[in-house]
Amino acid sequence: MINFPLQSSIRRRLVFLLLMGSATLAFLLYFVVQSVARQAAQESQDNILAASAVSILDGVKLVDGQTDVDMPYSSLSMLDSVTDERVFYAIYLDANLLTGYPELIKLQTNTAMVPVFSFGTLFDVDVRIVTVKRQIGKNEVFVSVAQTLNGQIKVLRNISSIALGVGFGFFVLSAILAFLIAESTIKPLNRLTLSVSRRGPDELRPVSAPVPSEMVPLVNSLNNFMTRLKLSLQRSEEFIAEAAHRVRTPLAVVRTRTEILLREAKTKKSKAELLEVLNAIDDSSRTAGQLLDHAMVSFRLDNLSEDEIEVQFLIKDVIGRISPLYDLKGIQIKNNSIQNCRVIGDSILLQNALHNVLDNALKYCSENDTVIVTVKDISQNCIIEILDSGEGFPENSALLTNRFTRGENTKGIVGSGLGLTIAKDVVEAHGGNITISNTEEGGACVTFTLPCS
Repeated sequence: MINFPLQSSIRRRLVFLLLMGSATLAFLLYFVVQSVARQAAQESQDNILAASAVSILDGVKLVDGQTDVDMPYSSLSMLDSVTDERVFYAIYLDANLLTGYPELIKLQTNTAMVPVFSFGTLFDVDVRIVTVKRQIGKNEVFVSVAQTLNGQIKVLRNISSIALGVGFGFFVLSAILAFLIAESTIKPLNRLTLSVSRRGPDELRPVSAPVPSEMVPLVNSLNNFMTRLKLSLQRSEEFIAEAAHRVRTPLAVVRTRTEILLREAKTKKSKAELLEVLNAIDDSSRTAGQLLDHAMVSFRLDNLSEDEIEVQFLIKDVIGRISPLYDLKGIQIKNNSIQNCRVIGDSILLQNALHNVLDNALKYCSENDTVIVTVKDISQNCIIEILDSGEGFPENSALLTNRFTRGENTKGIVGSGLGLTIAKDVVEAHGGNITISNTEEGGACVTFTLPCS
């Protein structure tokens, strides 16, 4: 599996952006609610102040040329009855104070009966001031009323707490919705990923699952890629098969004609030279065959099938194919497999791996030697052992699984150094491992360890 450099998750990025938007909206909601509530509370307070000032102003009358003040104390009591606020008033006739607190100034106003509001400080206390004027005779009467802000501040604090709770609740709800929206947005991509990941190595058909319009370009690109890949794999497979035919057929023809010439040769020198040619042809044929086998194995490893395989039957089939060659050389091959194991993998590749190991044993064993194949099920592992009674592996046996590496006892033996390499690649591709060693009697032992299904 290829490890791609990790970037930030789309889900996390989407959730983060939604949460940032939710937090921004929550802050805006908090300030909007607080601002509207403050404005509403201020307007309500100002209306009460203005009503009180107008009520007091209505009590100022001109009687017999004298200004008379009938103070309606009820208009002041309604200001402090609810929140126990302190209330101040002052009545001016033009610039002269008639009654009230001289510290309470009159605000500048140019229109009669239109209240003017302002914030101020009275006796070191913050107050809200309203001034209303009216023309009485030739004089102007001004009434100023002031009220402390303790109650209003308390109300605003309560409103702020409520606004904060509303904003926080909105953020929590938005966060939950953000996670749900992110999950819903990513779900089509997850479905596409699951649909592709469930496919086998040979399933390269186009993706037909319904996807959102934003993902159509991605799916089209994926389908185009799989179409090109399928075509490339088909061409590679056809090339390997064609190459095998093109290489093996001429070599077989050359070998046949050389054998004919060998039978017709009359001198020992000619026969010796023709035998060398035959050995060279066999070496070339075997090398070409194993190179093509290696190419085929490499190709199939990239598209590994996952079938359930009966190992005992697989071994029986391989032995049945190679036993005629053993009989020709006078070597006995035995299948001592009693236990049966099942593994998941590519039967063609496993047959190829076993065939290469048995072919190596055939090359390095002498007449009357014995090759034994056994299968064991140990700790959920399928153990396949191929033992022979030949000369065994040389000291550098660990290197024999490397490509084109041969031992020191290969003189006069046709080979390319790819047999054990192919077996190693196949076994490791199936999640197993291969070990090579010598038996106590001196023969060679090759062990495949594969996980059972």
